[in-house]
Amino acid sequence: MTTGSFTVVRWDESVIGDGEQHPKLARAAITNKFTGGIEAAEVACEYTLVYSTELTGSFTGMQLIRGTLDGREGRFAIEERGHFGGDGSIHSTFEVVPDSGTGELSGLRGTGRYTATSGELTVPYEFDYALD
Repeated sequence: MTTGSFTVVRWDESVIGDGEQHPKLARAAITNKFTGGIEAAEVACEYTLVYSTELTGSFTGMQLIRGTLDGREGRFAIEERGHFGGDGSIHSTFEVVPDSGTGELSGLRGTGRYTATSGELTVPYEFDYALD
C-alpha cells in the first residue's frame, strides 16, 4: 500500500443538455498533481457527474497517470466512481484499468480510495497495489 495526496490544479465543468432541473448531467475536465507514493504532475482526468440535487450526486471518471509509483516509472489509467453529499463530503474509490500499466508499471493492478471535503484542493489518498 502507498499513500499521498493529490491537488486539483484545474477544474472546468459544464452542464450537458437541460441544466434547469434535477437530476442534471455535467462533465468536468480536471488536471491533478499527485505527490507521495504516486508522483505525477499534470494528470489528465475526465468526470461525468449527475447532480441529484444542487449539493448531492454521483460521478464516474478516468485518470491517466504518467510518473512514478514508489519510484517505478511508467503510465497507467484508473477508473473512478464516487458520490458527494449535502454535507460537502466526497467519497471515491478507484481501480487500475487492466493492462494499462507501461514501463516499470507493466502488470500493475490495484484499488484505492479517498475522502474529501468540497472546496478542499488537496486530498489524501490510499492505494493498494501489486505488480505481476
